Amino acid sequence: MQIGDVVAERTVHLTREALVRYAGASGDFNPIHYRDDVAARVGLPGVLAHGMLTMGLAVETIVPWLGDAGRIVEYGVRFTRPVVVDAEDGAEVTVVAKVGAVDDDTARIDLTVAHGDTTVLGKAQVRVRR
Repeated sequence: MQIGDVVAERTVHLTREALVRYAGASGDFNPIHYRDDVAARVGLPGVLAHGMLTMGLAVETIVPWLGDAGRIVEYGVRFTRPVVVDAEDGAEVTVVAKVGAVDDDTARIDLTVAHGDTTVLGKAQVRVRR
């Protein structure tokens, strides 16, 4: 494992249906996540994916590489930009996971999470047991 190695990457297609399902699972029924009129009324560019949904799908990207999600020691992000989910086309979220640092016991995996050309999670870092 070398600094800079890409260990995982994927693109996830989000739909409005996925947002409704996530709302049901999480209990977060804020209408900005499924109603265009409410999103527009509060000045948003459209219906937004839940931040925690984006955070979760980002970290899940490395689980097949890890082989065991229990190896995740710490995970944190900054929510920097929203993911706008179009009613017809949905939204593509791309995740690239690279080794950012390595020590004797752990490694830091840096996640680049983007919607189009926009990075949507800042300082997305996962510390994992080696």
